[in-house]
Amino acid sequence: MRLLEEAILANGRILDNDIIKVDSFINHQVDVKLMREIAKEVKGEFKDVDKVLTIVTSGIPYAFALAEEYGVNLVFAKKNPSRIVDLNNSYMEEIPSFTHGNISNVTVDKRFIQKGERVLIADDFLASGAAALGLINIINQAGAICVGITALIEKSFQGGRDKIEKQGYKVVTGANIIAFKDNKPIFG
Repeated sequence: MRLLEEAILANGRILDNDIIKVDSFINHQVDVKLMREIAKEVKGEFKDVDKVLTIVTSGIPYAFALAEEYGVNLVFAKKNPSRIVDLNNSYMEEIPSFTHGNISNVTVDKRFIQKGERVLIADDFLASGAAALGLINIINQAGAICVGITALIEKSFQGGRDKIEKQGYKVVTGANIIAFKDNKPIFG
């Protein structure tokens, strides 16, 4: 999506040809109009969505825009649950984070994803695919159906799309970065 690529070029920052910072328009300050425009484009890619699922926190603005576009509820998986999370009534997965360099216990209350529901996974980034694969496992635990995965920015050189598509899931991303060169993104 050219609109997102333009925003990345204008406002994104690359650190050490490794990490892209998009905090001025995606995950610290949010360009709400951009989220809505991308959600409108993505809506045509997935049919019959009952819920949108994301992980706290950076994926929430995009997932919210998608849920609003579909007219469905947004469910977000919580990282490292607190004492108020009932682990006996939650789906749980351990999910590694590339950005944070740790593993989080991610939970979703069993009341919020039901058997047979069609769930779309949405996130800000798709890199190694670990987050999406973990959320797919949670959807499967619930007996629900993953209709696909969408992310704003894909770093395809980290292989996440391939892992997910090999399992038979559709992946739609807004901007595909195939490499970083001289601290600039190369789009594919």
